[in-house]
Amino acid sequence: MRRILFALMFGSVFSGQVQAVCVCRCVDGEMQPLCSSSSIDLPPICPMTACPMAPPSVAPIRPMQITPLGASQCSQQQVMNPATRQYEWRRVCS
Repeated sequence: MRRILFALMFGSVFSGQVQAVCVCRCVDGEMQPLCSSSSIDLPPICPMTACPMAPPSVAPIRPMQITPLGASQCSQQQVMNPATRQYEWRRVCS
């Protein structure tokens, strides 16, 4: 009985954890960490990498959105998609 109770408590503690998914991507020609969760989490240290320059263009007009918890500002920036090796406009918050 103790083993079952321990297994249930152990499983419930670790199944409820949420982790931010952070990746290093070229943003506007510079390597920066991008996290999909709250910006309260510590972002990884990205390696010094030469990124191709982002093509000059005008940011698309986006409707006003609420800034995520822990972020102070958000802006439209060009982020390199590793699958296509091309820059795409994305909302980046810091």
